[in-house]
Amino acid sequence: MDRELYGREAVLHDGGLVARLSGLTRQGAARVAYEHGDDPPVTVFTGGRGMGKTALLKEVRNRYKGFTPLALLDCAHIEPPEDHGPGWTPVTGALTELAVQLSPKVVAAKPVQFPRLSLGLVAVASLGWSREDEERAQSDLVRLGPLLATVDAHKGAAGNWVGKVLSKLAAVSVEGTVPLAGPLAEATVETVLEEVFGRFQRSAENWYGTYRNAGGRGKAGLQQLAIDFEQGGRRRREAEDFLVVALTEDLLRAYTGLQRGARVGRPLLLLDNAHEPLGRQLVEPILRARAGGRRDRTVVLAASRIREHEGLRHAVRTRLPETSQNAPCPRGTSVGSGILAVELTPLSPTQTRTAFDRHDRAGRAHPELARAVHRLTGGRPLAVDLLGRAVGEAPERLRAGLTPGRLLDLTVELREDTPPVPVAHALLTELLPVRRLGPYAMLAATHDEESARLLAHARLQSESLDGDVALRVRDHLRAEDWREGPRHFVADPLLRALLLHRLRFEDDDHPRYAAWRAAHETLHRHYGPEPGPYRLHHDLALGRTEEAVDHLRVTFPEQDVLGWLGRLRFVAAAPYPRERNRPGPDPRRAIALGQDPVDALPAGLDADTTELHLSVRRLLHAVWLLTDPLALPDDDVADRLAHELRRLSGRHLRGSGSLWDAATHWPSDIRAWRELSLPPGRQDGV
Repeated sequence: MDRELYGREAVLHDGGLVARLSGLTRQGAARVAYEHGDDPPVTVFTGGRGMGKTALLKEVRNRYKGFTPLALLDCAHIEPPEDHGPGWTPVTGALTELAVQLSPKVVAAKPVQFPRLSLGLVAVASLGWSREDEERAQSDLVRLGPLLATVDAHKGAAGNWVGKVLSKLAAVSVEGTVPLAGPLAEATVETVLEEVFGRFQRSAENWYGTYRNAGGRGKAGLQQLAIDFEQGGRRRREAEDFLVVALTEDLLRAYTGLQRGARVGRPLLLLDNAHEPLGRQLVEPILRARAGGRRDRTVVLAASRIREHEGLRHAVRTRLPETSQNAPCPRGTSVGSGILAVELTPLSPTQTRTAFDRHDRAGRAHPELARAVHRLTGGRPLAVDLLGRAVGEAPERLRAGLTPGRLLDLTVELREDTPPVPVAHALLTELLPVRRLGPYAMLAATHDEESARLLAHARLQSESLDGDVALRVRDHLRAEDWREGPRHFVADPLLRALLLHRLRFEDDDHPRYAAWRAAHETLHRHYGPEPGPYRLHHDLALGRTEEAVDHLRVTFPEQDVLGWLGRLRFVAAAPYPRERNRPGPDPRRAIALGQDPVDALPAGLDADTTELHLSVRRLLHAVWLLTDPLALPDDDVADRLAHELRRLSGRHLRGSGSLWDAATHWPSDIRAWRELSLPPGRQDGV
């Protein structure tokens, strides 16, 4: 069944990018004009974890499987077979897997055969064989069975040829100065040609006459290929590159041989995690061959988590919505100009709402919950889908009171055959798959590299014996292409929220929250003893607001009102020390609305200063609540925010204009889901 597209129509609909590249609508329903003629670009979808790259490739597979040859390979997970010989590398293993996936019969066309690739892989497989170890040779040969079955399903899969190969190898004799790889490859290839290949297929050997030093002789080319492969280094890379082109050559012959005209559309090569070294080893030989004028007709769709990957430096770049009608990719002089890099864009608020409506058809959740989730996730499809499912699976009695924070506390059923899992943990392990999340969670409480290194030195020394933990965490986040920012060590709002959730709730120390308190107390001491904004920020994270209110009241009369508003905004950006599954409204709401009785006031305040103190207290809690990505918007609190700022504007002798502007623009920023602007009214919110 088709998945919901959620904004990916530009790729998947009947006139979308894949249809225009492959020449087929989904499920082979109709032919489509080729947008790029006989020179389709390698299309690379870019985006961080959770942006839907893998889901997109799988959906392409689901829609086109059985209608055109296709293969899907994860370049990050090529598992070596047990006790493999030297002829197996990630590249040769990947090529075998791709050929086997591409070979099955599709509608109105015969299975694709891979004689050229088979001969090349047979040649390099013989490298580790010897007369004394027939078991090794037999094991490697059996693994080649599925590949040779693409040439002849009966002979290749039967395995009768294995014994004959071993017999011929036993008869090989070479001079001591001749590399053994060449004669072994020749003997193996000869046997396979005789026993598996038909009369018309044997000409595939001649293609290797174009290999270096072959002089047009196929057997010489296969021998040289095996020798180069055995040498390793640059020579092995050249041999592997030639084998990649052998795959696309076999695909091309399937479309241009005796059966020309019988096939419609083009074959699809789908490569997930193509930013990994294997991805480049598979894609770059195709690009070089195309830059040299070769036209192979294979449609390569790849996914890269790293947007600024070195392999994409010469790519033509565009964004997903811009490809809905056409996707120009003019070829320049560089090899990499044959790449079209398509940035996957986040879901829009409307698409997020659609996703939530699918899971909450009765509409029992808060009407602003979907928009709040969009703010938290930034429209990252994985997170939107998982949080939407959490809403759908939540008990009816809880749905009306759900907030983004409470969604993280729920469990969700990912598969029918496994028990439900915690939402926050499931999301975090998908977005940051590391062996130990603890150091990342601890450092999510920090603001910059300096504070992260300080906290790591104080709390994480046991995590690493060979380097700075904070720098190792920083480098890993960079390698994963998580964005950096000036105010937080972990800059992405969703990742930071998930890590802080883990820091607070997964230390099994409720209600002391030892790990949470240790992190924020350490940073609080680091920024002391003066009540600066960083110290006060961590005060709030520890549930202490008195010093922050005092400081903001005392500094309110100062001339720099914009600086005062900036400090207010920064202090109130502290993570709220939330209690899990707490019923009822957020405690900050009553304080912001002036409904919470004040237990004690600082000594010595006159009536006018007391009024200022209470106004600042209400304002701080209003900003803290309204800007919290784990909370829902609240019109009453937003109105009270404007009211308090206007009252403060009337009290200030010199900076009333900025306060009045904040009273006008900050509620608008909140209702538009933007960051509080500073100066108020600057339109660059999020």
